[in-house]
Amino acid sequence: MRGKTVVSILIAFLLLSPVYVVPGQNQDEIKLGSTLVNVPVIVSDQNGRYIPGLKQTDFTLYQDDVKQKISFFAAMQEPFTVALLLDVSGSTADVLKKIKDAGKEFVKKLQPKDRAAVLSFDGEVELLSSITSDRKELEHAIDNAKVGERPGTALRDAVNEAVYGVFAKVKGRKAVVVLTDGKDNASSISTEELMKNVEQSDTLIYSVFYPTTESYGRGGGGGGYGRHGGYGRRGGGWPGGGGGGGYPRRGGNGGGNNRNSRENVEAAEFLQELSDSTGGRFYHSQVTDLKKTFDMIADELRQQYVLGYYPDQTKKDIESHELKVEVSKSDAIVRARHSYREKKA
Repeated sequence: MRGKTVVSILIAFLLLSPVYVVPGQNQDEIKLGSTLVNVPVIVSDQNGRYIPGLKQTDFTLYQDDVKQKISFFAAMQEPFTVALLLDVSGSTADVLKKIKDAGKEFVKKLQPKDRAAVLSFDGEVELLSSITSDRKELEHAIDNAKVGERPGTALRDAVNEAVYGVFAKVKGRKAVVVLTDGKDNASSISTEELMKNVEQSDTLIYSVFYPTTESYGRGGGGGGYGRHGGYGRRGGGWPGGGGGGGYPRRGGNGGGNNRNSRENVEAAEFLQELSDSTGGRFYHSQVTDLKKTFDMIADELRQQYVLGYYPDQTKKDIESHELKVEVSKSDAIVRARHSYREKKA
């Protein structure tokens, strides 16, 4: 009888005990009747510098224009894991050295507890280095990247493989940095499918665009990009250093370069939409100081705010939800994922 009493007391204690969420833990695994949705948030000043010291009360989170209760909040420096994607397709032959140099420059920004993997892609995706904190191994993997012999460019497949393959068991802060000309003609996953997948992930995507002179042609890969794929970026004006604005619209280019110019614009539009939708940034390779750009990306990844909320379970029939984050600090620039798509059981 005494044993039954002890068991009853223990069960009651467990039921009444609060649930504690550990910062850096994979919040998608914690369920209290529904899944806690992670929203990584980057808050910077007008010069792109991270704004520290904000509290949970400084943030307001909306889903589909309805204010949400923030059930989890974290603000601390943490190491991160990044997948570095190198475009080695034939169309990047003239800029591959720049892509590799940029990749090695980013590796130099990693701190001892940061980790990275290196992938290359042409018509197929190849893992050059699994996740490691060994910078020499990462630099060696980048040096081994060569112009691919397999025809085509599987950019979308590479991004999807990084998010759902390389990061399958990775907890904590994750990001994809892709160095590419953005011209995809060999992926098996469509633009629409990829966008749905990244909406389900809490992975930030940073894209560095390298315009190329080779026209890759149409066909293959399923789904388009730019206006043709329904993902032309809102806004106007050249972004200069990324983060807001858009790639200049098509038109005004004459002669035989029309097609290639159009493809460069469409590729940049797709990359910017991909980055913006996850809360990352789009950069042009010709920004004034790419080293400074990588410094900013690394700092952002370490110094994020993370908001968590439990979505309304009565709206499970809605396929995708719009997200919006506001901060009370004036003149602050807020970047966060634009949408949330519930994972199918």
